[in-house]
Formats: sequence, C-alpha cells, structure tokens
Amino acid sequence: MGNVLAGLGFFFLGIHYMKEGFDVFKEYIDFTRYAIPGFLGIVIYTGLGIVITTILQSSSATLALILTALAAGQIEYENALALAIGANVGTTITAILGSVGSNISGKRLAGAHFIFNLVTGIVALAFLYPLTNLVNTLSDAVGILETDYTLKLALFHTIFNVLGVLLMIPFIKKMEKVLLRFFKERVDKDIDEPKFLNREILEFPGTVISALVEESKYLYKNAIFEIVAHGLNIHREDIKSDKKIKKIVKRSTKNMQVDVDELYYKKAKSIYGEIIKYATTAQNNLKLTNKQNNAITDIKVANRKMVEIVKAVGQLNKNLTLSMNFDNKPLSRVYDSFRRKVGKVLRVIYLFRKADDAKDYAEKLDRLNKEAKENIRQSNKSIDKLIRKDLISAEMASSLFNDYSNVNNMIKKLIEVAELLYGETDSLSENDK
Repeated sequence: MGNVLAGLGFFFLGIHYMKEGFDVFKEYIDFTRYAIPGFLGIVIYTGLGIVITTILQSSSATLALILTALAAGQIEYENALALAIGANVGTTITAILGSVGSNISGKRLAGAHFIFNLVTGIVALAFLYPLTNLVNTLSDAVGILETDYTLKLALFHTIFNVLGVLLMIPFIKKMEKVLLRFFKERVDKDIDEPKFLNREILEFPGTVISALVEESKYLYKNAIFEIVAHGLNIHREDIKSDKKIKKIVKRSTKNMQVDVDELYYKKAKSIYGEIIKYATTAQNNLKLTNKQNNAITDIKVANRKMVEIVKAVGQLNKNLTLSMNFDNKPLSRVYDSFRRKVGKVLRVIYLFRKADDAKDYAEKLDRLNKEAKENIRQSNKSIDKLIRKDLISAEMASSLFNDYSNVNNMIKKLIEVAELLYGETDSLSENDK
C-alpha cells in the first residue's frame, strides 16, 4: 500500500511540475494562437493526439500532458477533447508494435484492442458535440464549475471509455470470430517446435509455469505416448480404442520396425530441450516464491522421467524385435505379458486425461503403480521356470530379467508423470498461484 500511495504521489507531483513548466513556457509561445475551431480542428488535433501517443508510447502520459497544458491555458478545451480521443486511438499503435514478436494470441489481443479503440474513437468524433453537451449537463449536476475544463476533460474521458465498453460488448463474439479467422495458427509448424513457449512468457512467473505445464502435456500426449506404443509394436489407435488389450497384443505380431532413437530426436528432443531451457531461465532470472520454484522443479523432473521412459522403451523394443526372430513361444509369451502390462497403463492414462471425472481412473493408476513397485522387489517366477526347464538360453534370460525391471520402472514413471501433469489436484497449477 505504501508503494502504491508513493507512486500516486509522484505521479501527481510530476503533473504539478509539468503544469509549472507549461506556465513558464506560456510566456514565450502561446499555443492558443494555433487553436483551430470547428470540425477541421477536431480532426487535426485528433491526429496530433495519435502522433504524440505513438512517440511517447503511453496514452496515460499523453493525457497527463493534455491535462497540464489545458490547466495552463496552452490549448483550447475543444482541441483538448480531440487530443484525448487521439491519445486513445494512438495507444493501439503501442499494442500493435508490442505484438509483433508475440504469439498468435498476443496478435489477436492487439487486434481486439485496435478495433475497440478505433471504433470508439470514430463514434466519439461523430458525436463529439452531443457528448460535450452531456459533459456540461453532468458537470452542472455534480457541481463542477463551468470554467473548470480540466475536470470536464477528465469526465469526458471517462464517458468516452464507458461508451466504448457499452458499444463493443454486444459484438465481442463476432469480433472474436473475425480475429480467429484473420490471425490463424501456422499449419506448417514442425512437430518438434514448442507450441506454448515464447520469449514473452519469461516475464511472468505464473505464465511461465502454465506454459511449461501445457508444453509438457503436449510432449507427453503427442510424442511420449506414440514412442512407447510403437516401441511395443502396437498402434496408438488400438491403445485408444475400447478393444481388450490382450486381444490387441495377440494380433500385433508384425514388426513395425520402429527406431525409438530416431523418433525421440524427431519428435521429443527439441521440445524437451526448450522446456528445460525455459524452466532454468525462469528459476535463474525471475523472482519466484518457494511454491513457484518447486513447481518448476517438478516440471523438470517430470520431463527428465519422460526421457528415461524413452530410453527404457528403446531397450525393450530391441529385445522385443529380437524375440520375434526366434521361434520360441515361451519367450514370446513373456514379452507379450510385458506389452500387456504397459499397454494397459497407456490405456488407463489415456482415459485418465480425457475423462471429465477422472477419479476412477486415478484409483486404477494408483493400483497399477503399487503393483509395479511390488513387482520391482520380487523376482519373476515365470522366468525362473523357463530357465529350469531349459526353454530359454542364458542370454535370453539375462535380457528378460533386465526387461522385467525396465518394464516395471517404465510403468511407475509413466504413472508418476501422468499424475503430476493431469492429476485431479493439479498441483503444478496450484503452485503457481
């Protein structure tokens, strides 16, 4: 509160000194000589207001100059009204310039700002004299002196903005459609380009966290999900379908010849790098609360786990592909059991993030997570049995034991990342508040 009051105090102190400067300036040049009466003067001074605001990059600063110049008697009241309208239209130039390097949403917002102020300015110019009469009437009603032009200008500016809001509210939906049609997302955006990260977000902690969460969700949904499914030689659409996982695995016997490393470099590595870069930059450069810092750390951890999942599925895919080349049904049955386990988890995660009420799926994920943790601690009896019966070689057994551990670790990490990004409590979003 102290900072707010101090800021307001300095603002009004600045206006006071500006007024004194105009008083001194008046001794040498009297701008009232350049006053232009009639509608031509209104148009010229409106244009002048646009130019001044574009130079100063602030309509507030322009309005402060207008008020002080009017108080010092340097400009006529009628011309001051036109300057105020021009200042409001001119501030759109600042917004447009600021949106040049922004994302598509920023450009749409700048477009809305331009339409709002331009329409309001045109209407105000067209009805300037009726609005001036309204200001005079309201001034008499609230006790503003007839010659107190600075207060009248402030009242006019207020009416002008309220009028703009009332005019534009009924057309918000139509304006939204026009802007969405005019400013379109790039359809040729590469798959490995970040979709939610841009340099503007690095100025605001809350925005950074929200963007990092959305980018991480995008990476998980569109890259990690595909890499894991294809690494199991299962199509994504089969995972998303309502067919039983057991039947899907049984009929998915064709080697999809997936190169997990190539998929990772093509679809995930670039986005993962950008997420880590933005997260680290935010932690180093922004003033974050402990909760915000912890939220960003959680995002980094979640993304690191996604990379670990890819590495695990890469190793599983190599051994799975090798097993397909052997005519060994017991070995194939074990790898099919691995595929069923991971496929079931992918199915539940898909339903978990799509459902409106994800409570049931969250409970299923919790159970699957506990099972995976228990499985990591226990030896696989079925593999031991295959070894005793001499149905697999020592090399096969070694690969199976490694893959057994890999599968359970992968399941655990898949669930942990899903709970972190899509959990009902939405801990990351809560932490940015």
